[in-house]
Amino acid sequence: MTIRTYGPQYAFAVLTLAGMGTLSATALNAQTAQPLPTAAQTDPKTLGLMQGFPPPPDKTIRFIDGTSSRFPNTRWSFSHFRELVPTSTVSRGEGPIVPLPRAERDLGNVAITTLDGKAITLNDALQLTYTDGIVVLHKGKVIYEKYFGEGSPQQPHIAFSVTKSFVGTLAAVLAANGKLDTAAPVTKYVPELKDGAYGDATVRQVMDMTIGVKYSENYSDPKAEVFDYARAGGMMPLPPGYDGPRSFYDFLIKLQKEGAHGDAFAYKTSNAEVLAWIVKRASNQSLAKLLSSEIWSKLGAEQDGYFMVDSVGTESGGGGYNTVLRDLARFGEMMRNKGKYNGQQIIPEAAVADITQGGKKDDFAKAGYALLKGWSYRDMWWITHNEHNAYTARGIYGQSIYVDPTAEMVVARYASHPMAANAANDPVSLPMYMALAKELMK
Repeated sequence: MTIRTYGPQYAFAVLTLAGMGTLSATALNAQTAQPLPTAAQTDPKTLGLMQGFPPPPDKTIRFIDGTSSRFPNTRWSFSHFRELVPTSTVSRGEGPIVPLPRAERDLGNVAITTLDGKAITLNDALQLTYTDGIVVLHKGKVIYEKYFGEGSPQQPHIAFSVTKSFVGTLAAVLAANGKLDTAAPVTKYVPELKDGAYGDATVRQVMDMTIGVKYSENYSDPKAEVFDYARAGGMMPLPPGYDGPRSFYDFLIKLQKEGAHGDAFAYKTSNAEVLAWIVKRASNQSLAKLLSSEIWSKLGAEQDGYFMVDSVGTESGGGGYNTVLRDLARFGEMMRNKGKYNGQQIIPEAAVADITQGGKKDDFAKAGYALLKGWSYRDMWWITHNEHNAYTARGIYGQSIYVDPTAEMVVARYASHPMAANAANDPVSLPMYMALAKELMK
């Protein structure tokens, strides 16, 4: 962790890695003890980041020197990864764009009570969560759409761990189509993992993250495996003299077992990368081509998506997908409609049913998420089991797809919060989603 000063009156902790996981409670408390600048104060346009030809040296953002992963620079870089690192295109196909019908309403003053009892509005919530863009759909129509900072309808943004839910959905699709046996051992598809942590795991255990693997995502520990993962995958600069793994594959085969498989939910990005490897083997397609052929080319998407890739072109299945926000909403609307969208059954209804049934609540409870009591995890989706049977794809720094079947609502949000952990966003975001749902159900 690095302490960075912003202006004379602000000092705050930021993560030097734009990674995939969650912060420990200790690390989060240490960060939030410092006052944070507001979203308005860190607007990248106001700060003049990457403006001019060339930009001034003190406003230039690069990957190689780590400036792209430091707040407030992240408020620019999260919308510009294709300009910073190698990527792989997820084609939208040759079909026409399917317009999103619009029935817009002014929801800015919708009342929200945060989990700590504060009375705010939607306008306040968007600023408190450093929102870059939000799209709210009700019955398939755009009810509300707003952008800030670098956000715009045409600007792709990184989805971070929302990516995992795309990978989990592809696995569920392959399983529903009889191309992936979820009860099979991982080694049926990836024998290269036989001597490591995943050698005696099943595909289902990987899909639901009930894997015993020595892999820490504690960002306050410089020796945590998350940093080894990020260096191997080209997601953070390599230090001088680096001689570690240089691809996701080289990293994954070296992971060792820690604990038993199937005993408890433990959120670890390595599982998503293993699942991405499995679905590529089961389909004999790259992740980018598989996502395009199964989903993206059928949505009537406005733009191609793209993945960040490692040194051998392997897509980051744990957190490297980038899209424009409306296309993220289209994907969420397809899920809400049980796989049907754009006049066709894009993915099998059985795949969506497998996701929305949720996982084992007892397994999830062992992970100790204080704000997510009663939730579960299935196919790399977070299942709330709340009164509306909502489920969500979640990414660090505030990325989200929130599907509320009861309210017939989908919320897609991109953000660039200074804190990685969702615990920094959830006290505002979770009641925000429910307040919007209840407003739309009136």
